[in-house]
Amino acid sequence: MRYCCTVLSVSDISKARSFYENIFGLEVCQNYGRNILFSCGLALQQNFDWLIGVPKEKVHKKSNNVEIVFEERDFDGFLQKLKGNSSIAFLGEVVEHDWGQRVIRFYDLDGHLIEVGEEMKMVIERFISNGMTLEEVSKGMDVSVDDLQKLLN
Repeated sequence: MRYCCTVLSVSDISKARSFYENIFGLEVCQNYGRNILFSCGLALQQNFDWLIGVPKEKVHKKSNNVEIVFEERDFDGFLQKLKGNSSIAFLGEVVEHDWGQRVIRFYDLDGHLIEVGEEMKMVIERFISNGMTLEEVSKGMDVSVDDLQKLLN
């Protein structure tokens, strides 16, 4: 057995496709009209209720019980891109977690929660460029030096 993909229910396949292509740079690898699969393994499905055989009212928006997570190398540049998009509904401001990674959370056009975080390699490099040793980074992030070196390489 192998994992195939995650399927998101969307109300308008064209608008949702455009959102994910323009905001995240995702590439379509399969297009079946009302179902699109991106090369990363994320799929969009219009008429999700029909697909899974439940009434439309059983497909809920903004359930806030799952999030789609991306990491971005140029986190600050990505934040600027988001600020120029009026269709983005944010769930708060940028948060810096205890381990140093900065993240932003927002909703897509259909109310799915998305997290975009600073790429972990960039977090480590930011700490090192601020004068921290790898051992200090290890302690602060609660990650072994070996694991940090793997992320850097």
